[in-house]
Amino acid sequence: MNENEYLNKIIQGDALSILKTLPDSIVDVGVTSPPYNKGENKKGWLVTNVKYSGATDKLPENIYQAQQIDVLNEIFRITKPGGSFFYNHKIRWERGEMFHPIDWLRKTKWIIRQEIIWDRMIAANIRGWRFWQVEERIYWLYKPKGKNLIGEELKPKHAFFSSIWRFPPERENPHPAPFPIELPARVIFSIMDGRKGVVIDPYCGSGTTLVAAKILGHAFIGIEISDEYIKYAEKRIKKYDLEVRIVEEETAKHIVIKTFKERKEKGEFTGRYGPRDLENSKKQKKPTLFDYIAKNDKS
Repeated sequence: MNENEYLNKIIQGDALSILKTLPDSIVDVGVTSPPYNKGENKKGWLVTNVKYSGATDKLPENIYQAQQIDVLNEIFRITKPGGSFFYNHKIRWERGEMFHPIDWLRKTKWIIRQEIIWDRMIAANIRGWRFWQVEERIYWLYKPKGKNLIGEELKPKHAFFSSIWRFPPERENPHPAPFPIELPARVIFSIMDGRKGVVIDPYCGSGTTLVAAKILGHAFIGIEISDEYIKYAEKRIKKYDLEVRIVEEETAKHIVIKTFKERKEKGEFTGRYGPRDLENSKKQKKPTLFDYIAKNDKS
């Protein structure tokens, strides 16, 4: 498959089958959220069960996990060395057994660089079996470049975000489980940092990742099995200007007043004390209740 057949397009078909047709090392960064294999029977007081157009979300767990491993390994192949892939998933339970994304992520070729908590602020399935599950996980997966297993350091304006990202899911979307455009925008803007490249979403659904990529000036590759979602995503991409403001509001958050390097150059506190700093901090430390007890304990 040549560039004209996959760049800035949504390719219809099964994710694994399409990925196998793509060339090696063409992608810089990817963001996706696959079907979670929730069994199509999970519902609560406020939500109905999730069913996808054109795809099943009800597979034997061992088959589901094996498919996800195969998909992730194909994405690894088509990602450039030094590239990243962000994989949104959640912890699930079935008849008391817990299924964690780590179960299959550790079996892929990727290095798991970080686990990010997405605080959705709402619970999808509200029942009393456990404390309300308002979070999902985003795994930053990294493809090593040579022997560098750590990767490049993020710029301060991106790295200052914590590992807990708090924003609600997207609303008024025909897809049953869309993440907000702020999520892929944060990922792409942080990882690419001004460089232009290719972004992929192998389960692109309503096209959220692709719209974020287009707004930020990148080429994209989308894969989706549902004709319904593809039609919606293509319309959304054409009208991408309607979502520019949301992406700009996200990128405007990427700012620091003073970097670590600037604080260090000016001799300001950088989070690491020297001997003199430690001595001064001890002198300035206010006595605690434990200090008072220790001083007055005559036993």
